Amino acid sequence: MHTMTDAPRLPLRTTDDDPRLAELFAKGLERSDGQVLNIFGALANHPDLLRRWLVFAAHTLSKCTLTPRDRELLILRTGWNCRSRYEWGQHVLIALGCDISADEIEAVKAGPTHPGWSDFDALLLRAADELHTDSRLSDSTWAALSARYRAEQMLDTIAVVGNYHLVAMFLNSLLVPLDPGVPDVTFPA
Repeated sequence: MHTMTDAPRLPLRTTDDDPRLAELFAKGLERSDGQVLNIFGALANHPDLLRRWLVFAAHTLSKCTLTPRDRELLILRTGWNCRSRYEWGQHVLIALGCDISADEIEAVKAGPTHPGWSDFDALLLRAADELHTDSRLSDSTWAALSARYRAEQMLDTIAVVGNYHLVAMFLNSLLVPLDPGVPDVTFPA
């Protein structure tokens, strides 16, 4: 696992590096201080990939059929499972604005067996775990989710976990540094 002192493997690109990036970065990819989020600066090393991936990423983050709470529980568990410091930290901040408490965020680390979860929250975490370890939902998890979710929500559940696996692979492989103000996490050995 990389540390805060590890240098990114690719430069964090800006519009000064490539004017084509201005159009992409204008799509809400900036922090509150106006700087581009580090993940997007790293992915900007391949502007065509960034442009095409953003369509899917925007769907999973803000246009999917899941509630923000359900989506963020899936993303947090995926970030934890993938040991992605950046993904975890960014989504801790997002989750706090999506009806997820700091105690629940801490409980995500323990997974679906944590005693504080409702049955459905535990089911979501189990779905994230199964998709992580088995690349599929078990019959029992599928049946339980589909008792509450429509077909579109079932597909979005898989899409959210799948997208954030890809995001974790980018972040972890490129050693993307945390953005200012993003909480860090230490994963167990």
